[in-house]
Amino acid sequence: MSSLFENHETQSLIKKQKLRWNQKLSKCPFIAVLFGILLLAFIYILYVLIRNGPESKETPKAAERTFIVDYEHNEFLKDGQVFRYVSGSLHYFRVLKPYWKDRIKKMKAAGLNAISTYVEWSLHEPYPGVYNFEDNADLEYFLKLVQDEGMYLLLRPGPYISAERDFGGFPFWLLNVVPKNGLRTNDPSYKYYIAKWFDILMPKIVPFLYGNGGNIIMVQVENEYGTYYACDRQYMIWLRDLYQSYIKSKALLYTTDMCGHSFFKCGPVADVYATVDFGPWSWNNDVNQCFQFMKESQNGGPLVSSEYFTGWASHWGRKLDVLSSDVYLSTMKDMLALNASVNIFMFYGGTNFGFTSGADKKINENYTPSVTSYDFTAPLNEAGDPTEKYFKIKKLLEETNFAVSNDILPVPAPKGNYGILKMQHLVSFFDKVAQRIKPVESDVPLNFEIMGINSGFVMYETILTNDQKFVNAPVNLTISKIRDQATIFLNQVQVNIIPRKYENLPVSLNINSTVQKLSILIENQGRIDFGNEIEDRKGIFEPVTLGEHVLGPWKMIPYPLNETSWLSNIEPTKNTVLPSFYKTTFTLPDNLSKPLDTYLDPTGWKKGVAFVNGINIGRYWPAVGPQITLYVPTLFLIPYPGVNNIIMLELEGVPKNLSISLVDKPNLNGKVILI
Repeated sequence: MSSLFENHETQSLIKKQKLRWNQKLSKCPFIAVLFGILLLAFIYILYVLIRNGPESKETPKAAERTFIVDYEHNEFLKDGQVFRYVSGSLHYFRVLKPYWKDRIKKMKAAGLNAISTYVEWSLHEPYPGVYNFEDNADLEYFLKLVQDEGMYLLLRPGPYISAERDFGGFPFWLLNVVPKNGLRTNDPSYKYYIAKWFDILMPKIVPFLYGNGGNIIMVQVENEYGTYYACDRQYMIWLRDLYQSYIKSKALLYTTDMCGHSFFKCGPVADVYATVDFGPWSWNNDVNQCFQFMKESQNGGPLVSSEYFTGWASHWGRKLDVLSSDVYLSTMKDMLALNASVNIFMFYGGTNFGFTSGADKKINENYTPSVTSYDFTAPLNEAGDPTEKYFKIKKLLEETNFAVSNDILPVPAPKGNYGILKMQHLVSFFDKVAQRIKPVESDVPLNFEIMGINSGFVMYETILTNDQKFVNAPVNLTISKIRDQATIFLNQVQVNIIPRKYENLPVSLNINSTVQKLSILIENQGRIDFGNEIEDRKGIFEPVTLGEHVLGPWKMIPYPLNETSWLSNIEPTKNTVLPSFYKTTFTLPDNLSKPLDTYLDPTGWKKGVAFVNGINIGRYWPAVGPQITLYVPTLFLIPYPGVNNIIMLELEGVPKNLSISLVDKPNLNGKVILI
């Protein structure tokens, strides 16, 4: 098209109009200037319109990324196309950060197109207003790794997650700031801390939402809320709205509840997609019945099993649940034939290092703490090695036309058998040098949380006065509430052990004229993570009585065992008063290019906590089983010629030879003694 200024007739008209207005405006210079500016602007706009006219084209907008539910056709739609996922659960907080990529790649190679993970609040905010997103808490790095592998993500931020973790993933300090029975309810203080936490967490998540160009397609609201007694619908509506304020339409909100009528009464919430979880044993292997519960709670939509269990969490003193590959695959085939989306829980379990494992206590049942390992008889075992279950799942997904990758063919990695090591006694809990935190003094015993102690042990001590002594006569000691185990000492000599289930039962003590000090060591074995009793404070709460006397005042000495570096300068001694620390050092073989994963075998020792090069690798309790060995990743070891050390806190009894072993095979299914 010719230029406006190349058209002779147009130019002539403009000149004539300009002359007429100049004559009129010459008498008013200000108006003349203003008019001139407006005229030039008009001419330029007219030029652009004529110049670009019908040939101009707008830059096309990028297609909006969407992940929604098609309720009419019972499908997920990703960018308008039918989509189905088979994902696997991998909890970043149970895996060392340098191993994240390896585990993700192995899951992709099996044919999975998505990964599911919880967000553990307690890891990221261990104390109020103190935030941690470094190392194993680097959530954004984990999300990016999943995205870089081209896999989608199902995110489960809770804030309650259960997950067989201490206090269900809640930070312990919530017990100090939320009133009794306030957790998981519409309680204002509870909601305040959730909103404050989400204000930190959600900005890290939002960029990874699918609608924002990321890979998070679904975000879970709460977790199995239908199992909780409160059934507070206002809380669930409030939490949904809080999520929605961040997520908007950029990902799909969903809930998950267990397979049963009662669970779907309180778990689902309006405008959030309801899903179900179960194992192959649920409802007599009738997956249709489990899916029926989610169908009844909403008008259509795709079938989803948000947790299809590959095994079950293991507890001290309870037989290990082993689920065969064939049973597992049979039900999984049924689900895939129904066009269901499935999340394999767990695909890789990992380890509850330190004091992070939780505990179970169902109605009318005893408290049972979880073991350190979270192997879960998963397709990838605790060390990340593929199992028979892994290859059978891979074959099934290949037959179901999922994109199975053969870029990597996972094989078990070699393990280190580093032989027998002899421990040496270092120091007892009763030695002053072991008291790393200033004692707390009070007329009455205080619980761990009030003292700001999250984990480990507290020694409660009181001096018996003359009128509290019963010379040469037995007298009953009564501790009405014990969380979780009390070991009783008179003048540093152990006289009894009281498990939690025997609280409030009198214990007969022989008090003589030489007795001056009563010591009660309380062990926190893990806070309850599931059910109606999650408000599981630790320690002694009620007055302790000896006969008719209320004992006190008390000196409380905390041993949180957050680190053991102070023990490096302690010289071995022959004093063996338990509980005590023991130590050994060793170097790895010089023919290894790098250390190998190994397993610490404490057979012969009774119960305690183990540290490798200062890292708490978890609780051991071979006296009750089923877990015997503790997993020691290669990253915890120092290569030759560096010196490695192992420290063990033994609570109840040591073998005569004081020996442990570092072996190349795990033992998670040892003999069980019911506790």
